[in-house]
Amino acid sequence: MLLPFVKIDSVNPILQPGHGSFICPVRKQPVKWEEKDVFNPAAIVKDGKVFLLYRAEDSIGKFAGTSRIGLAESADGLHFTRYSQPVLYPAPDEQKKYEWEGGCEDPRVVQDSSGDYIMTYTAFDGQIARLMVASSKNLLQWTKHGPAFAKAFNGKYLNTWSKSGSIVSKYVNGNIIAQKINGKYWMYWGDVNIWAATADDLINWTPVLYARGEKPTIALRHYAKDIPEIKIVMGPRPQKFDSDLVEPGPPALLTDNGIVLLYNSRNIPAIGDSSLPEGTYTASQILLNKNDPTQVLQRMDTWFIQPDKPYEVTGQVNRVCFIEGLVHFNNNWLLYYGTADSKIAVCKLGK
Repeated sequence: MLLPFVKIDSVNPILQPGHGSFICPVRKQPVKWEEKDVFNPAAIVKDGKVFLLYRAEDSIGKFAGTSRIGLAESADGLHFTRYSQPVLYPAPDEQKKYEWEGGCEDPRVVQDSSGDYIMTYTAFDGQIARLMVASSKNLLQWTKHGPAFAKAFNGKYLNTWSKSGSIVSKYVNGNIIAQKINGKYWMYWGDVNIWAATADDLINWTPVLYARGEKPTIALRHYAKDIPEIKIVMGPRPQKFDSDLVEPGPPALLTDNGIVLLYNSRNIPAIGDSSLPEGTYTASQILLNKNDPTQVLQRMDTWFIQPDKPYEVTGQVNRVCFIEGLVHFNNNWLLYYGTADSKIAVCKLGK
């Protein structure tokens, strides 16, 4: 496990809504693409700098906010300069039917063995969230590859609600390199339970199903009831901080001791932790078997980060710390997270 993390109060929040404008290729007019909120960032080290790919929302349209992915860079991992234009956004392309007009949300970024960048993100059309994949050689120009599960089982899960793809990777010299286990890449995903998927190419993913005769061992909540055949890696726990849902955080770390997955969770006091207010998002960690990534070896009994700062408690969605970006940079582990779906903050491993 990676513990403890300490919030860097001297700089937080490190990124707030901005005034940048760009021509939306769908609306064909200027939009202030990050004026409402910025949150839920991926993080990657490139050329000796930390880059954040973050979710940004405008304040117009039928949802009063279309999401796009912005880019910011930092020489110290704490003070960021943002790029003026988003780098991934809805456009008149093949993915528009999945991305408009909710947008492109919640990125996670790793690299493949050649150094190319692979992003998982969520497309939201207003009804269904779909886990998507894009790739880039420079973090600026991205190629969209469409829904992660489009080809699996003849498209059976194309229209299944899916989010939050955390690809199992090694954190090496500041890089986050996706790793194969038993000949396959692995990814954790979902925002009720955490499920798993495998791929040969980091683009086309296949959900891991139960073996014949196996069944879920926990009660199915929310949309999990629609996909009982997909193998649950871990789910919510009654009487705990993670009673309502669990959701992957940054790319999972492959270590000698196993796979460390930092995850997000939401609480409902009536069935969970009565000391945490309704809807509180906290984060915790689990350790999984590096030879069988569906087997949980160890799970923390409590959270390691919770919303307790004003900008974490009050915002678009109150009481949220949502972790998505983790880097090893200048001999420090830095963890980046969205606060109240409104701003971005950072914490550091160590006391």
